[in-house]
Amino acid sequence: MKLSLGFSPCPNDTFIFDALIHHKVDTEGLTFDVYYEDVETLNHKAFNTELDITKLSYHAYAYAANDYVLLDAGSALGFGVGPLLISKDPALASQVQAQGKGVYTGKPLTVGIPGQYTTANFLLGLAFPGLASKQEMVFSTIEQALVDGHIDLGLIIHENRFTYQAKGLHKVMDLGDYWEQTTGAPIPLGGIVARRKLPDNIKRKVNRVLRKSVAFALANPQSGIEFIRSHAQEMSDEVMYKHIDLYVNRFSVELGEEGRAAIYTLFNKAWELKLVPQTSKSLFLESTI
Repeated sequence: MKLSLGFSPCPNDTFIFDALIHHKVDTEGLTFDVYYEDVETLNHKAFNTELDITKLSYHAYAYAANDYVLLDAGSALGFGVGPLLISKDPALASQVQAQGKGVYTGKPLTVGIPGQYTTANFLLGLAFPGLASKQEMVFSTIEQALVDGHIDLGLIIHENRFTYQAKGLHKVMDLGDYWEQTTGAPIPLGGIVARRKLPDNIKRKVNRVLRKSVAFALANPQSGIEFIRSHAQEMSDEVMYKHIDLYVNRFSVELGEEGRAAIYTLFNKAWELKLVPQTSKSLFLESTI
């Protein structure tokens, strides 16, 4: 059976999917048409139900739960893995840090964000509700937009947390730390979902195969290096593997009780604040595949 599959070209995704799409593990008769897109594009593809299986942001899952069910394998959760809010101006960074405590009264600031439906943007809204002027951009362009003065602040994700300082940029806040201090839970960033209309046995098979692929990658971390490198946007191998080590962990093999509780905490906060559709609540409370 052939299924359409979407994930990002970022090292953590190519790392966990390498064995699956290159048949280094038994795929139990499944084959895949693969689409490589940035996460916000994948979020919108999920809203349009374009793919059978896809990576998406946990924030976006609230808008896609009618059509997709969360798989137990393949997620990106963890401690110390959250998005960073950064600035070119260290003085402005200090002022905006104070804004989170209700002190900042300066001019309105424009924030470059990696997409409206990213979990990063959701966390930004929790930590800095006053930062309302947002400009959506591809995540990999945000640092340069700051350097060039096109935006005042940047919300960075993925490998950019390892590169921003070399470009003379300054951290305002680690929003993952903010989440952890607020909730005590790991931050759920992205997950893998499957179309609800797929037969249950196929959804379970996809989850099994994906879990095998993650386990193979962790046991053989050099196996997919050429594939990973080919999509890694010219980053060094050191940054590439820092990225993988940060985002691929025990929650990627299976969510477990702690992972599911963290995801529920995120959704419950969103429901309480009426930031996402309430209709997704009953669907989310169903067991993951």
